[in-house]
Amino acid sequence: MSLTDWIVLAVTLLAIVIYGIWKSGNNKNIDQFLVGNRSLPWYHVGLSVMATQASAITFLSAPGQAYSDGMRFVQFYFGLPLAMIVLCITFVPIFHKLKVYTAYEFLEQRFDLKTRVLTSFLFLVQRGLSTGITIYAPSIILSTILHIDTTYTTLFIGGLVIFYTVYGGTKAVSYTQLLQMSIIFSGMFFAGFVVVTLLPGKVGFVDALKLGGALGKMNVVDWKFDSDNSYNIWSGIIGGFFLQLSYFGTDQSQVGRYLTGSSVAQSRMGLIMNGLIKIPMQFLILLIGVLVFAFYQFNRPPVFFNNYEVEQVKNSKYSAEYTAIEQQHTLAFEQRKIAAQNLIAASDADDNAKITSARSALKIADRQMHSIREKAIGVMNKNSSVADNNDTNYIFLTFVTQYLPKGLIGLLIAIVFMASMGSTASALNSLASTTVVDIYKRVINPNGSEKGYLNASRLATVFWGLASIGMALYASKLGNLLEAVNQLGSYIYGTILGVFIVAFYIKAIKGRAVFTAAIVTEIIVCVMGYYKVVAYLWLNAIGCLLVILLAFLIAYITPLLLQEKKQAIE
Repeated sequence: MSLTDWIVLAVTLLAIVIYGIWKSGNNKNIDQFLVGNRSLPWYHVGLSVMATQASAITFLSAPGQAYSDGMRFVQFYFGLPLAMIVLCITFVPIFHKLKVYTAYEFLEQRFDLKTRVLTSFLFLVQRGLSTGITIYAPSIILSTILHIDTTYTTLFIGGLVIFYTVYGGTKAVSYTQLLQMSIIFSGMFFAGFVVVTLLPGKVGFVDALKLGGALGKMNVVDWKFDSDNSYNIWSGIIGGFFLQLSYFGTDQSQVGRYLTGSSVAQSRMGLIMNGLIKIPMQFLILLIGVLVFAFYQFNRPPVFFNNYEVEQVKNSKYSAEYTAIEQQHTLAFEQRKIAAQNLIAASDADDNAKITSARSALKIADRQMHSIREKAIGVMNKNSSVADNNDTNYIFLTFVTQYLPKGLIGLLIAIVFMASMGSTASALNSLASTTVVDIYKRVINPNGSEKGYLNASRLATVFWGLASIGMALYASKLGNLLEAVNQLGSYIYGTILGVFIVAFYIKAIKGRAVFTAAIVTEIIVCVMGYYKVVAYLWLNAIGCLLVILLAFLIAYITPLLLQEKKQAIE
C-alpha cells in the first residue's frame, strides 16, 4: 500500500475507536455495560444488528464466494424477512417485558435452571468458536500486505478489539457500529463503481454480467429441490428461516443488540430495517465478486490468490514445477481472454450463432484454466501437508491491493477492519453477558455487588477474547470463512431455537422433557453434520423440529407408556 492508504487506514480506525469510547461514557454497573441502559433509537438498533452479522467475513469472503461459485449464496438470506416478522411479534415484546439481560434468563422462568445453563453453554461454544473466525478474517489482510504469518496479525487484531470492548461496553460497540456501517455502505458502493470503470473500454456493466452468466456466475435463484445442495430457494427460505430465526432470536450477540432499544417499537423498527436492507446489501456485495470475475477475464489473475502460500512453494524444491504451471496458466488466460472478447463482440452484433460458439469456446478455455489451477494446488499440497489450498478469502483483497486507486485501497481495507471490529466486539460483549448473567451471577456468585459483576463482565470479555484468538489461529483450516461460520452455527442454532419455540408456544411441556430433548437432538445433529447426511442449512430446521417432537414424546407419550406398563404389572 502507498503512504496515502496507510494514512487513510490509520486515521479511519483511530477515529472509530476514539468515537466509540467517547460516546460510551463511564460504565458504573452491568446495566450500562451490557445493555446501554436500554436507551438507543431504532436506527442505532438496526445498524448495530446489521453490523453484528455483517462481519469482515461478509466483505472479504462474499466477493470471493461469488467469484468462485456465483451469486447463489444470496438465497441463504431469503428466509430473513420472515424471521424478522416472527421476532417482532413474539420474541421482542417478551424480552422487553421481562427486562432480561440475556435471552436465556427467560428459559429459567419458563423451565428451570439446568435448561437455562444448557442453552447458555451451547451459545458460548458456538459464538466463541465463530468469533475466532471473524477475528481471523482481517488478519488475512495484514498478513497479505505485510507478508508475515497470520499468527502475528491475528494477535494484533484480537488485542485491539478486546481493548475497546472491555473499556466501553455495549454503547461503545453500538456507536462504533453506527459510524462503521455508514462508511461501509459508501465504500462498497464506490468499489463496485470502480470495478466497472476498470473494465476495457468496450465492456460495460451489462457486458460484465453477460460474461458472468456465460460461466454460471449469475445463478441467483435455483428452483430445484435438493437436500444436498446448500444454496437453493428451498434451503434458503426453509433452512435459512430457521437459522435466521434462531440467530436473531436466541443468539445473545444479536439479542443484546435489540435489547438496547429504548422501547419495543424501537427494537421492532430496527429489526424490520435489517430485514429490508440485508438481502439487497448482500446481493450487491456478491455482485461485486461477479464484476471482479469479469475484470479478470481481461486481466490475468494469479494462479493462486494467497501470496503467502505461493511464496512458500516458490522457495521450495518445487519452484521450477510451479513456475512452469504459471507459464501454462498465462497461455490459457490469453485463450480465455480472446474467447471473452469474441463473446462481447457477438453480443454487440446480436448474432445468435456466434454467441453460442463464443460461449462454448469461453467455457472450454475457463475449464482449461481451472485444470491448470488444480495442478498448482497439487504442487502446494506436495510441498506442505498443512498448506491452505482455499484462496477465496484472498480474491477480493488481491484485486483491491493491485488495481484500486490510492486512498481507496486504504478505505476498503479499513472497511474490512471495521466490519470485523464491530461483529467481534458484539460477540465478545454477548459472551461476557451470558457468562456473567447466566452462569457466574446465577450459579457461582448470586450475592455479589454491582461493581463485582461489572469487573466480572470485563474479565469475561478478556477471557473470551483470548479464547477467540486461539480459535482464530486455527481458522485457516476451515476453507471459505463465510461458509464456515454458517456451518458452525447450523450445528447448534436449531437446537436452541427448538427450546425457545417450546417455551413460547407449548406451555404444557416442562423443563425435564425439553432439557432431555435438547441433549438428544444436539447429538443427532452433530452426527448428521459430521457425516454430511444433508446440506448444512437443513440442520437448523431438523434440530428445531427434533427438539419439539422429542420434547412432546417425552412429556406426553412416555408417561402414558409407563402408566400402561404399571397397569399391566398390577
